Amino acid sequence: MPDAPNPRASRRGALKAPVAPRETINRRHTRGARRKRETRARLLDAAFALVAEKGMDGVTINDITEAADVGFGSFYNHFESKEGLFAALVEWLFEEFANTLDGLASDLSDPAEVIAVSVRHTLMRAYREPVWGQLLIREGFSARALSRGLGQRLLRDSERGISERRFVVADPLMCLISAIGTILAGIAAELHFAASSKRTVRARKVLRSSEARFAERTAAIVLQAFGLKRVEAERIAQRPLPAGSDVKTG
Repeated sequence: MPDAPNPRASRRGALKAPVAPRETINRRHTRGARRKRETRARLLDAAFALVAEKGMDGVTINDITEAADVGFGSFYNHFESKEGLFAALVEWLFEEFANTLDGLASDLSDPAEVIAVSVRHTLMRAYREPVWGQLLIREGFSARALSRGLGQRLLRDSERGISERRFVVADPLMCLISAIGTILAGIAAELHFAASSKRTVRARKVLRSSEARFAERTAAIVLQAFGLKRVEAERIAQRPLPAGSDVKTG
C-alpha cells in the first residue's frame, strides 16, 4: 500500500520558491535603479522646459508629468512636492554648470583668472538662457546656492586666492557676498537689456558693450572686490578663454 501524502510536507514544498541567482538579482536592481534615474531626469527636463515657457508659478505637477510622460502618482516616488522638484532642479542645473566651469579652469594656475573665467561664463550662460539666469537670481543668496554648486566653487576659489596672497581682503565673507551681488546684478542687467531689442540697442550704446564685453567688465569688477588693481583686473578679465569654451569675446 503506497504511503499517504503528507499535507504538511506538501505545503512546505509549495512555499519553497526557487532561489534566483545573485547575478539575476543584481541585474534587476541595476535595471530598476537606472529606470528610476531616467524617470527623475525626465521630470527635471520637463520642469525646466515648462518653467522656460510659463514661469515657475504657472507650472503644475500635472503639467510636468504629462510633459515627461510619467504617471501622476509616480511623481511622488521622486519628489515630495512641486517645490521639492524645483529645489532639485536648481541644484541639478547649477551643480552641472559648476562642474563644467571646473573642467574649463582645470589648467589655470592663477586664482584670479579662474574666477574671471567663471564669472564670464556665468554671465554668458544667463544671457543665452534667460530662465537659467532667473533661477540663479532667485536662488543666488539661498543657503542651498551658497553651500553647493556655484557658490561653493566661488568660496573655494576665493579662499585659495586669499591663502596664496593673490587676493588681499579685509573681510573675506563680506568680499564674497559683494562678489555674488555683483554677479547677480550683472545677470539682472543682462536680462533687463534682453527684454526689448530697442532697449538693448540703446543700452549697448550707452555701455559701449557687447554681451561678452559686458561679462568681461563684470568679471573685472569682481576681481577688484578681491583686492586687484583696476588695470590688472581688466587685463585678466580680457584674457582669451580656455580651450573648449563656446563663449566668444566681442
